[in-house]
Amino acid sequence: MKLSDIKNILPALENVEFQLENGKLVPEHFHVTEVGMVTKNFIDCGGTIRKEERVNFQLWDADDYEHRLKPGKLLHIINLSEEKLGIGDFEIEVEYQDQTIGKYDLEFNGKNFVLKNKVTACLANEACGIPQEKQKISLSELKTDQNSCCTPDSGCC
Repeated sequence: MKLSDIKNILPALENVEFQLENGKLVPEHFHVTEVGMVTKNFIDCGGTIRKEERVNFQLWDADDYEHRLKPGKLLHIINLSEEKLGIGDFEIEVEYQDQTIGKYDLEFNGKNFVLKNKVTACLANEACGIPQEKQKISLSELKTDQNSCCTPDSGCC
């Protein structure tokens, strides 16, 4: 989800609710403690230099049970970060501490913002010698040469 997407969704909501991909809800008294821009410059295992830019939200499960982040307040924080930090319309990555601090992609299911689990991947499979997944085919789909002695009616078996 890009920053523009969340800005379009927030005005229609009564509450801001986040949930993990497994359905567990982030406690309703969470705070967004940071909105920022994260730039990652790196080189992959194949030697290609890469750059990744993301908008970062940090969620914190506070012991402040009296306050709840409203959509207008989050929209204000986002607008302020765009104005003061020059944040662009990039994909959002969310940091949230469950068992440990995790980084999540963000989706919206019509009611809640869903923290989607991220996965790692090799960006240079060909350079690492990682074979591509073999295509699976059914033996019954193989075409046989009618002149071959190994056809079912050839009498060779």
